[in-house]
Amino acid sequence: MAMDNDGRPDPDALLALARKEETDGHNGKLRIFFGAAPGVGKTYSMLEAARAALDEGLDVVAGVVETHGRTETEELLSRIAVLPRQRIAYKGHELSEFDLDAALARRPALLLVDELAHTNAPGSRHAKRWQDVRELLAAGIDVYTTVNVQHIESVNDVVAQITGVRVRETVPDTVLEEADAIVLVDLPVEDLLRRLREGKVYVPERAEWAAEHFFRSGNLFALRELALRFTAERISAEVLVYRKGHAIEATWPTAERLLVCVGPSPTSAKLIRTAKRASAARHVSWIAAFVESPRLSDVQRQSAAENLRLAEKLGAEVATIAGPRVSEEIVALARSKNVSTIIIGKPVRPRWKDFLLGSPVDELIRKSGEIDVHVIRGDIGGETERIVGGMANPRISWRPYVASLAIWAAATAVSFAMFPNFQLSNLIMVYLLGVVVAAMTCGRGPSLLTVVASVLAFDFFFVPPRFTFAVSDTQYVVTFAIMLGVALVISRLTTRMRDHATLARDLERRAGLMLALSQRLTEARGLDVVADTAGRSVAELLACDATVLVPDAGGGLRQARNHSPAFLDAKGYGAAHWVFENGHAAGRGTDTLPDVQALFLPLTGRDKVMGVLVAAPASPKEFFPEQIRILDSFAQQVGLTLEVERLQESAKLAQLESEAERLKASLLSAVTHDLQTPLAAISGSAESLLLANAAMDQETHAMLARNIRDEAERLSRLLNNLLRLTRLESGTVRLRKEPIPLEEIVGTALSRMEKSLGERPVTISLPEDLPMPPLDGLLMEQLLVNLLENVAKYTPAGSPVHIAGHKVGEDVELIVADRGPGIPPDSLKRIFDIFYRAPGEKHPRGYGLGLAICRAVAMAHGGNIRAENRPKGGTRFIVTLPLEAAAHGSTSHGPDAGNNPGH
Repeated sequence: MAMDNDGRPDPDALLALARKEETDGHNGKLRIFFGAAPGVGKTYSMLEAARAALDEGLDVVAGVVETHGRTETEELLSRIAVLPRQRIAYKGHELSEFDLDAALARRPALLLVDELAHTNAPGSRHAKRWQDVRELLAAGIDVYTTVNVQHIESVNDVVAQITGVRVRETVPDTVLEEADAIVLVDLPVEDLLRRLREGKVYVPERAEWAAEHFFRSGNLFALRELALRFTAERISAEVLVYRKGHAIEATWPTAERLLVCVGPSPTSAKLIRTAKRASAARHVSWIAAFVESPRLSDVQRQSAAENLRLAEKLGAEVATIAGPRVSEEIVALARSKNVSTIIIGKPVRPRWKDFLLGSPVDELIRKSGEIDVHVIRGDIGGETERIVGGMANPRISWRPYVASLAIWAAATAVSFAMFPNFQLSNLIMVYLLGVVVAAMTCGRGPSLLTVVASVLAFDFFFVPPRFTFAVSDTQYVVTFAIMLGVALVISRLTTRMRDHATLARDLERRAGLMLALSQRLTEARGLDVVADTAGRSVAELLACDATVLVPDAGGGLRQARNHSPAFLDAKGYGAAHWVFENGHAAGRGTDTLPDVQALFLPLTGRDKVMGVLVAAPASPKEFFPEQIRILDSFAQQVGLTLEVERLQESAKLAQLESEAERLKASLLSAVTHDLQTPLAAISGSAESLLLANAAMDQETHAMLARNIRDEAERLSRLLNNLLRLTRLESGTVRLRKEPIPLEEIVGTALSRMEKSLGERPVTISLPEDLPMPPLDGLLMEQLLVNLLENVAKYTPAGSPVHIAGHKVGEDVELIVADRGPGIPPDSLKRIFDIFYRAPGEKHPRGYGLGLAICRAVAMAHGGNIRAENRPKGGTRFIVTLPLEAAAHGSTSHGPDAGNNPGH
């Protein structure tokens, strides 16, 4: 473990170990039974260990175990529960495969999964069985499995060189590095060959072929050595982890780091495996770097992407850098990453190209300085040469060459026009100008063609003797050489400048779009808006089709955008659901569901997956690893933004719940206080009736009965108002709005309040051209009734009441004014609060609900209500109603929205 200067362990390293232990605590444990070749007894040893676990009381299930007809293996398996296999139809055949979903549903304590390197049948969730095992471990299930050394990815080419057999089914080294235990199952070569002859490894027909090809004693000795070395390296790594965890050593044993140069050539795969073995042997980290150049074709970029994916699978840190000069970019990256050794392949192109264009290997060696450079020989052979040739010679576009010849012809024409009046040195300048223009507009190859053609044309057309390549004066030979050299330098520098400008534009565009995404996400509000913004930004950045899927109310996923991309079919939605549930990438360019058309990335927040980012590259291309890392960054940023939206929604819900609790407390206070008066009156009157003697006169009896009726009506009105107010404030009442004349609302309300208003004179001022706002008639009638009831209660008998309406901007104002005592200034803003009564009121029978209902009705219409005192005494209530048809509310309302007047 790294130490601070005072000898204490590095806190960052301790934190990393703590996080690893926490992750291991949630995942299942993986034990791999590892051998040098088939037949050493891996499956038998795995079953013996499983039987021991079964005897200890663990729930052990065999997910898939291949006995190969061995009697002793079948006997060990007989006591263990076996999971039925699933049947997969493929090209008219029915294949038997491990049932991953059944294993996840069964969730045993220990699951046996034989042959870790097995390739699953087409149509399975994962392409490889080791991916199934990873999902089982993530679900918290312990797994026992088996694998041979020839299936390890980093030694695959070594095994092929030793045995002459290329093993196609491989397991990434990272899977073995993540295993909690590796059990080496070893058997001497002589015993293994004896088992082969006895038919305990293969059936007789296959055993004969194996003995002649793979199971030769020399091969087995080499494979056994590889297996022992691999296991020893694993033990050494475990010792190193123990030292880190216990801070036994004060410093790191080495600061060495490797960097392997990856390109489009198939020989890069050999370099990658070599770098993996070297890093494992030295216990150091390693980097696979690819220099992206504007001159690379799409085929070359795709091949480089495949090589980078191989490096990433083997545990490398993948880096994609941009620059026209490979050597400069590689050395700069190596210095920034503190790399001690660079691994690069030998050049395969002709020497004349190195002479004209320079050798990247030679430049790298010269510029590497203190960094060691290892040059590795690549594979050679017909297949490799065919692939290299196919990529090194992509289809050539002749348009730039035709354009460069046109530039050369124009320079020649200008030189002919200048020839009679200018010296030859001026004509050279014209040709050099043509070289610059060709290099800037046509590229490196066409500019070189322009250079050669310009020198030849200058000699043929203008140097005496003219119209011949003969030279009368030897000084012109020096002129030709200088002209050729200067033209080549100008062409190279101009081409490099053009490449730099192209890369700078690409980087500027990418950085600008990344910044734009951050700004858009910052400004976006609402789940759908954020998701739509993210989808459009990804599509714009990578020139692809992209969308974002977010959870719906039913637990599924829905699109935030209205369009339906072709790649989101039933299979695409299935992949999206898997990504959403498991939190891992899947789809095109990955090892999970690789036949799906798009790439699916989880939008992860702090503690859960918030959605899925779906991006489909332009066919037939795939995303490069650098693009996938950009998408990962996008996904993390979008996931955090979606989580912020979720937290804001949670805060709103919490606020609503708090308001609901406050309302409940207020209602409880009303029940315990304000309802006591009518209940006490009803109870007292009823008790008087029950206890009355026969002497009670009829008038007294009728008075008590009327009192019970009045108090019951009062109590019913209060409860209805409470119910109505609760529904309005909770948003459960939906409005049925339509344009209604205010005259109709006012007339109906005055009819209901005629008796209560008594002798008060009422004047109405409603212009004939007053617009009709969209209203819920029953609710607005209730609002006006409550205001008039408030007037009848708090103003003297005979005082005037004035009702008016007028248009103010895009709103209509309805005014109810009286000439009562007015409202204390401190109570004007609180008069509409529930259960609030202004201090000093002389009418205790009010409960502070009528005006609260008025405010709720006005807000439900998208408007508001306010109160103000009139200059000569009295109060004016002003209700503002918007004229827009899309104000608050919807198209229906509750059944009790307009019943029962109250205050």
